[in-house]
Amino acid sequence: MSENNHLPVFGVGPYLIGMIILITILFFVLSFHNVIPVYKSNQIILSVLGFVLIVVGTIFWLSANVNSRIDDGIRNNQLITTGIYSKVRHPIYAAFLYAITGAILIFDNLFLIFLPVIFWLILTVVIKNTEEKWLFEWYGDYYLIYSRKVNRFIPKVR
Repeated sequence: MSENNHLPVFGVGPYLIGMIILITILFFVLSFHNVIPVYKSNQIILSVLGFVLIVVGTIFWLSANVNSRIDDGIRNNQLITTGIYSKVRHPIYAAFLYAITGAILIFDNLFLIFLPVIFWLILTVVIKNTEEKWLFEWYGDYYLIYSRKVNRFIPKVR
């Protein structure tokens, strides 16, 4: 098997996450300069929730990259379904989605709360039509069974 005879290590991820980060920063700047509406909540609960989401996102990212060693799994053509991948199929995307949602809550402009919903929709559509399609082509029914048991971004509570 040649060295490149595996799924792409990065896939569409860097492009999607880069776009999401840039859009979030743009909206933060527009809010800061009052170009778009700013709806403050001034509730410490949202800031605490935002902090918790950032911590959870960080844990997901570390679990996927360090504990589960996803890069090695891809290079070795192994579908990783243990560790964080037993809880959520795309923990790296989930990590960024949680962290950005947390940052939006901490930034305290409730007008921006629509952004994570848009990002979730974009991630779902793109990942379903790229990476999940590739995974099904490589792993067939094994991936199909796994995808029925494990949610894309939000862990199932059992």
